[in-house]
Amino acid sequence: MPPEMRTDALLSRYGYCSRRETAAWLAAGRVTCKGIAVRNGKEKVEPADVLVDGAPVEFADGLYVALNKPLGCTCSHREDGELVYDLLPERWLRRNPGVNTVGRLDKETSGLLLLTDDGTFEHRLTSPKKHVPKVYRFVTSAPVPESAPALFAEGTLMLESEKTPCLPPELALPAPCAGEPTLHEGRYHQVRRMLAAVGAPVIELERLAIGPLRLADLNLAPGEWCAIDPHLFDN
Repeated sequence: MPPEMRTDALLSRYGYCSRRETAAWLAAGRVTCKGIAVRNGKEKVEPADVLVDGAPVEFADGLYVALNKPLGCTCSHREDGELVYDLLPERWLRRNPGVNTVGRLDKETSGLLLLTDDGTFEHRLTSPKKHVPKVYRFVTSAPVPESAPALFAEGTLMLESEKTPCLPPELALPAPCAGEPTLHEGRYHQVRRMLAAVGAPVIELERLAIGPLRLADLNLAPGEWCAIDPHLFDN
């Protein structure tokens, strides 16, 4: 649990209001600590002891969320069009540190996406040194060559403009135009580029799993989110 902090800092840190707005919130009795209304923004409190509008401080230990990203959403704070952040509660977007996606899925890729305000957690899952496995499902517009799984497993495939070959992914091919690759790195549009390199352009792409976390186990419809335990990824 986070350490003791000023009440105005708490309300700002967790996105409830700005420090300038704190006085109005406290005057309205919206913040209590151990059942007693807090009236001074300088008063120090422990997040575990605080209720805001009668509810505990949301994600006081850090925000860790899985989202079933729908097609058409962009993993950006600034681009035009629909953003994944539009699917989240507005208060989350005012948290400090801010909420970010853990890696990205492109606009035309759906599936499992993690979001957090914990930079250490984000780095742990995206660092090239960690090799966190990610499983995808694809459909292609042309059959994937039967030689593709062996070619990818050799670890010699060079993508255009890259200086090193791809780390060997596993590739299951249940059908000529469908498969499930498991990647151990996160290069730009990697699944699409690898399959294009063997003459099988991707027309559908979904991420099914990150490490031990599988989208199928979360029962999330497109656009829905749920809290997750960050310790799932400790190993």
